[in-house]
Amino acid sequence: DLGQAQSLLGLEGETVTPQQLLGIEINDRAAALAELVLWIGYLQWHLRTRGNKAVAEPVIHDYGNIECRDAVLAWDEADLAYDHDGKLLSRWDGKTFKTHAATGAQVPDENALVPQWKYLGARKATWPAATFIVGNPPFIGASTMRAALGDGYVAALRKSWPEVPESADFVMHWWQNACDMLRTGSTRRFGFITTNSIRQTFNRRVLERNLLAGVVIDFAIPDHPWVDSAQGAAVRIAMTVGRRESDVGMMNCNDAIDGSNRALLLRVTRETPGEHGESKVELTPRKGWINADLTIGANISNAHALQSNENLSNRGVQLFGAGFIVTPDEAARLLPHPQSAVPELLPLPPGEGGGEGQHEKHSPPSVIRDYRNGRDLTDRPRGVQVIDAFGLSAEQLRSRYPAIYQWLLDRVKPERDQNNRTSYRDNWWIHGEPRRTMRKQLANLPRYIATVETAKHRTFQFLDAAILPDNMLIAIASDDAFLLGVLSSQVHVVWALAVGGRLGVGNDPRYNKSRCFETFPFPDTDTGLSSDLRQRIATLAEQIDAHRKRQQAAHASLTLTGIYNVLALLREPTDSRAWTAKDKAIHEHGLVGVLRELHDELDAAVLQAYGWADLTTGPGEPQASDSAEVLSRLVALNAQRAAEEKTGLIRWLRPNFQHPAAAAPSQATQSLSNQELLTPVVSGLQTDLA
Repeated sequence: DLGQAQSLLGLEGETVTPQQLLGIEINDRAAALAELVLWIGYLQWHLRTRGNKAVAEPVIHDYGNIECRDAVLAWDEADLAYDHDGKLLSRWDGKTFKTHAATGAQVPDENALVPQWKYLGARKATWPAATFIVGNPPFIGASTMRAALGDGYVAALRKSWPEVPESADFVMHWWQNACDMLRTGSTRRFGFITTNSIRQTFNRRVLERNLLAGVVIDFAIPDHPWVDSAQGAAVRIAMTVGRRESDVGMMNCNDAIDGSNRALLLRVTRETPGEHGESKVELTPRKGWINADLTIGANISNAHALQSNENLSNRGVQLFGAGFIVTPDEAARLLPHPQSAVPELLPLPPGEGGGEGQHEKHSPPSVIRDYRNGRDLTDRPRGVQVIDAFGLSAEQLRSRYPAIYQWLLDRVKPERDQNNRTSYRDNWWIHGEPRRTMRKQLANLPRYIATVETAKHRTFQFLDAAILPDNMLIAIASDDAFLLGVLSSQVHVVWALAVGGRLGVGNDPRYNKSRCFETFPFPDTDTGLSSDLRQRIATLAEQIDAHRKRQQAAHASLTLTGIYNVLALLREPTDSRAWTAKDKAIHEHGLVGVLRELHDELDAAVLQAYGWADLTTGPGEPQASDSAEVLSRLVALNAQRAAEEKTGLIRWLRPNFQHPAAAAPSQATQSLSNQELLTPVVSGLQTDLA
């Protein structure tokens, strides 16, 4: 009978009760439900372990241990925000559209506004002391924080948390706060579920700083399938557990610690779709010290950015307006007739708008250019072009190209008018991020190297410099086939996979230019690179690039992703899976067997250039074949290069652009070797872009 033996079952006397489980939840309904669920779980456990003994009444107590408030930001008062003239500040609600009268397109409704707020007395939110902290914070990226939380909140958050980079995701404030509590002794261990982007550069800085300050990652799963509870969408998450380094050996959680500072890392090695939409995963354990990038082994997160690689790589332009994209037919209608009189404009220097990517010195700059994004390279080019008015004022564009001006006025300006960033609103006829630096880097080059930022297979190719790259491409400002060859080798692919992280539902590798390119130590004469070997690598790179483009031109259905899917099959054991008819067709049309030979010869030549002919590289993740040893040697070479650069010895990749003073004495030999160009400099990287 319920209610009997209350003295034995009074909850206040139990070792563990819901009163000991604390929580913070911003949604009042969710907070109440969380507390109720705790009680239900506790009572189920109590009846299961104590049998039919009576439960004390009242069955549920109101301990108030689930607080309804913000977990990372506290404030005294939230007021509506007004400008200096007393006008209420507001922004587009981000979801309401209307039909444009002229174009029929859906554009933001300028009347659908939400107010802006200001937070008075904003400060860090405090958490109660707790032995263990666990959480699943909101999956809000740095780029979407303002849209999701409001300008006033984000401004107050960043002012209150200066130690968290502005480019870091929202979840990193939870990670930082838990680390602070570890150091003060307010908690002993914490665990969070975050997106797998925690390993990427800007988020990783939070981990790096705290690891240096005595926090240890005790357990981690770097990448795991998940379903976002807020959106119901498939995402990729990471799981991390942290503790103080000084606490080693104090606790043992599922054998994660064996008393010798060996943390447990679990990697997802196989995923199988379940019958109800879930993913069944197989995990492979590994023990050792977990680095800030959630790896064990060579600490690639400590790799230094090298001056030799600076000022050459950039993301492409970011439009912030689909109206910039036009078809060739639309472009022909928008451009003035060749015989039409147009106002003369003073010529712009290369890289200052329309001057880059011109093969002929006197060819006029074009305001409509060929355009490529990531899918154009991995799949098939869409054949679209882009309006590029960089370098022109609105008045110049309207005077010289009135049809283009009106096209943008109707299709881009309505969207830009609702953008929170003043520069985007005021310069609506220009791409949101026109990449001035990239344009100067590409100026006067006939071609450049490009790779897709997020792609299943890490490939590089030459693009004609007249093509404007999208922000999902990384443009490397070099026409040197030797660089293309080294970047296309498995040595660099292993490095890029290890340092670049992964992104998206497809869990595709991401090429972060600052981590993957700027830290990568290229081979040189000190590692065994000769002029003959340099030429051999360049020739193989040209052959690979030409081979893929030739076969794709001959077969309209061929895609780069398809070709490299089949190349991966060729490198797998013959019994891994049966080839489909599509696989066989791609193999035949793409001459993938020939491509494999070219890549194998390139990989061997690049290993020889590093002096590592004793190694082989596997075509998959690091740790395959000798890839772990390759990573270890690259980390050591990176440290060696960084030490050289501190003495002024910089092995420029494109010296005539990066450091003209060093290049001048040996222009004729640049195609063979950089050895003559290893001129010590005192002031570091100097360019002509100042």
